[in-house]
Amino acid sequence: MSQSKQKFRFSMAAHLFIGSIAIAFFSAVAVAQPPRTDELRPVQISPEQLSVSFAAVAKTVAPAVVSIDTKGKMPEFTTKGEVKPGDSDDVLDFFRRQLPRRPSYSVGSGFIVDKRGYIITNAHVIADAVRITVKLDSGEELLAKVVGEDEETDLAIIKVEAGKDLPFAKLGDSSRSEVGDWVLAMGSPFGLSRSVTAGIISQMNRQTPSTTLFQRFIQTDAAINRGNSGGPLVNMKGEVIGINSQIATSNGDSNGVGFAFPSTEAAVVLDQILKSGKVRRGYLGVSLESVKREFARVYGIKDAKGAIVLEVSDPKSAAGLAGLRSGDVIVEFDGKPVESALDLIAKVSATPPDQSVALFYLREVGTVMERKATTLRLNERPVDPKTGADGPGPVKLPLNRVNEDVRPFGLTLTEVTPDLATLYKLEGQKGLLVKEINPESYIADVKLSNGVDALGEGDLIQKINRVAVTDVKSFTAMVSKLKSGDPVVMQILTFNARTRTAQVRIVQFSVQ
Repeated sequence: MSQSKQKFRFSMAAHLFIGSIAIAFFSAVAVAQPPRTDELRPVQISPEQLSVSFAAVAKTVAPAVVSIDTKGKMPEFTTKGEVKPGDSDDVLDFFRRQLPRRPSYSVGSGFIVDKRGYIITNAHVIADAVRITVKLDSGEELLAKVVGEDEETDLAIIKVEAGKDLPFAKLGDSSRSEVGDWVLAMGSPFGLSRSVTAGIISQMNRQTPSTTLFQRFIQTDAAINRGNSGGPLVNMKGEVIGINSQIATSNGDSNGVGFAFPSTEAAVVLDQILKSGKVRRGYLGVSLESVKREFARVYGIKDAKGAIVLEVSDPKSAAGLAGLRSGDVIVEFDGKPVESALDLIAKVSATPPDQSVALFYLREVGTVMERKATTLRLNERPVDPKTGADGPGPVKLPLNRVNEDVRPFGLTLTEVTPDLATLYKLEGQKGLLVKEINPESYIADVKLSNGVDALGEGDLIQKINRVAVTDVKSFTAMVSKLKSGDPVVMQILTFNARTRTAQVRIVQFSVQ
């Protein structure tokens, strides 16, 4: 982790305060079972053998691991007060009140991936740096320049000119790694260069509170601390399978929950930056939600797979020109089945912009979902697309008090008045506004596929189980007919506080 940039706590740097992490240890009494002929017996490795393996891996990779020292920009000139020259009887008092301007310094890690001096690290390690100094394993210090950065994955490529070939580490295939595999984390925690810690892979494809659409981490209990950011996570073959990026912590230091960005995805970023100086990703121009079993049951879809189109951002986007519209369910992209919204995003972003691809989707026609096909030409993903998911949350509307005592699903609902329709540009929109959500109701715990609360105060419910919502009475009547276990799919409009615009969401859950 970058040692001095505390603003990144968990998201992009040193650490994040997430509260105390309680770990419960359970022991189980083994029950004797008859031997099975197909049972796999664990490989017996002695502590001595494991120690030798650790040492061999460390010696192999260590020459490629570097420490990165950065000097930040000079802060703006400030004073401790509003005193100006002449305001004080003591002229020197003015100067004593000036806060000294000192540049910021931080320490991170990285590793060489090419003999020509190309180095992978985290983008937050070099953020706002005016000077980057790389210290090699040999002790030699060299100035580095930035080749390219990718904010979506928090990766950066920098380069040093050593005048000779440098030792480099090999990027392995992180997709072959499994929970329980031994790994080593290497880097410069707290500025202590050439540090090595050991642990196992705790989980794969882990999300964190600050995860972007393109970040799914390898979780490990190998100690990762401030200053480890950008260093390699290495398997027992001496291959780099991850870039140490984040930690979850209650005190700022390692609690045995660290996160490394997978090497397989890092290799794609590295290749694109070396070729063009930036990362280009394909882009459809839609907002999406994953198909869950409730949606599949309500809409008569055989498998709970696919990505629901919530909105098409621009009629001139790839999706807009192809004729996609809200409510379509994308089930196949470029000849490959779509498992979920995240799966589709990954497939689209991995496809070069301007490439034409075939796409299959389901569209509601009457009472059936018809399978349709189209071919579209991908756009280039914007660097920072402004979507509702990035906003601070729904606006709490000044709702009226019509029928607000009715609480189906634990929701206090109210009908849209002409004044509200004019104020929030909802002319022509029909539905019920959510005034309040009972925190003890199960609907308060329903999440979208990205972990965000599915429903919020101020949302407009437009449909429930394919039927348009017209008033509180009819909505309550529909809900009263549902029994435990029945699927519920609601289409809602949620209001973005930043853009003051409404965006479509699909809420899926089962009655409890």
